[in-house]
Amino acid sequence: MAHFAQIDENNIVLTVTVVADTDCQDEDGNEAEDVGIAFNKSLQGENTNWIQTSYNNRIRKNFAGIGFTWDANRDAFIPPTPHVSWVLDENTCQWEAPVPVPADCDPTKGIQYEWDEDNIQWVLVEPPEFGL
Repeated sequence: MAHFAQIDENNIVLTVTVVADTDCQDEDGNEAEDVGIAFNKSLQGENTNWIQTSYNNRIRKNFAGIGFTWDANRDAFIPPTPHVSWVLDENTCQWEAPVPVPADCDPTKGIQYEWDEDNIQWVLVEPPEFGL
């Protein structure tokens, strides 16, 4: 299966489709992005814009999602920024906090932090108390 993201005139992902391998193969039986794009256009209209994405991130840095931005210069889908202060890692095209997550963070042990944008820091999330 191949995946394709439909993008609008501002390069924002509108939807992601799954296309059968046979609908993305050229005459030699090789997967070809342009064939998959043509297939999507045949279903959704010639005026639609499509870019192939990869569920396992083998191309385009990140699997596209609704609201992501297509950046042709980086050849990447970039998720929406979670917070204004976060910065984009140019290698992964993922957003990173300006302060590293504390080393003791371990959700499996109930040690979790959440981002406090007002104070630009991680704050320990207190586990709920269960009373009997």
